[in-house]
Amino acid sequence: MSEIPQTDVSRPSALPTAKLLQRSAQPLVDQNSNEYLDAIEEEWNKKVDVEIETLVDGMADIVSLASIGDKDKFRIAQESFQAQCRAESMIRAAHSLMSTIHSMKLLLLLSDEAQIAKRRDAELRTVQAEKSDAQKKVAALLDELLSPRTDDGPSGTDQRGEGMQTT
Repeated sequence: MSEIPQTDVSRPSALPTAKLLQRSAQPLVDQNSNEYLDAIEEEWNKKVDVEIETLVDGMADIVSLASIGDKDKFRIAQESFQAQCRAESMIRAAHSLMSTIHSMKLLLLLSDEAQIAKRRDAELRTVQAEKSDAQKKVAALLDELLSPRTDDGPSGTDQRGEGMQTT
């Protein structure tokens, strides 16, 4: 009773060696976070662009099929079928866009709020520092423009080192 029964069922001895779901040539480990996020953003943009293009092309085809003229029953049926096919592809594209929008909303809602707040605060600090630097520069330029020019002595030069004219 300790013997293994003999069957004709194949028993794989190793995992298959097929390479399924091949990704880009650059492994994800080598990408930093910004590069990875940029790649994901580009992928989403391409999906949206394809679906929008499908909607636009479908609408243009439907409008072109709606020409008025002498048509026999076969031509009317053929154009009706083409319009239905275009409308169905437009509906699929619209559903795909709605699914994409839903996914983006979920990503926004479930994203790391602490990281978003840190980035927003860092950007705010940067902008405030730039603003204070710009205010200091404007104040210095305004003081330079409004301060009275004084002579530095017999050389006849003003504060900027320019020669003064005497008549």
